Amino acid sequence: MTDEKFVQAYELYKNTVFSVIYSYTGNADDAAELSQDTFISLYTYDGTFESDEHMKAWLIRVAVNKCRNLFRSRKHLSASPIPEDMPSEERFEPDEIIGEVMKLPEKYRIPIHLFYYEEYSISEIAKILKLPEATVKTRLKRGRDTLKKSLRKEDWL
Repeated sequence: MTDEKFVQAYELYKNTVFSVIYSYTGNADDAAELSQDTFISLYTYDGTFESDEHMKAWLIRVAVNKCRNLFRSRKHLSASPIPEDMPSEERFEPDEIIGEVMKLPEKYRIPIHLFYYEEYSISEIAKILKLPEATVKTRLKRGRDTLKKSLRKEDWL
């Protein structure tokens, strides 16, 4: 991969990679570090990509794997607020829905993020997460149901 193509890919996908990792970890510092690691993997990757969508899916897959490796090695969950100087043009609003999505268990949070925020189809999510499509559908349904319940609770407060 040429330096020029790498820079283009970085500019195009940095927000996506960061937000997927943040959705997974709930920690801006971890997300920044793992984003860098993900793009280092892209820079050193010897293969080719069929399309931009193939590269994007590859980056997300690498990012998810790096998150899993982090949790295997650290065995922790930490949370820190997203800093104002976050390296992203797409700032997260302190929106109650995003807050509730972040509270979901990982197995629901990642498919919800990929489906609603990254606009992947169920079959694409299944390939990225290496799960059967039926499992992705179930996790999306259960995640939505959990969100509905938690948002209704807040309405009563």
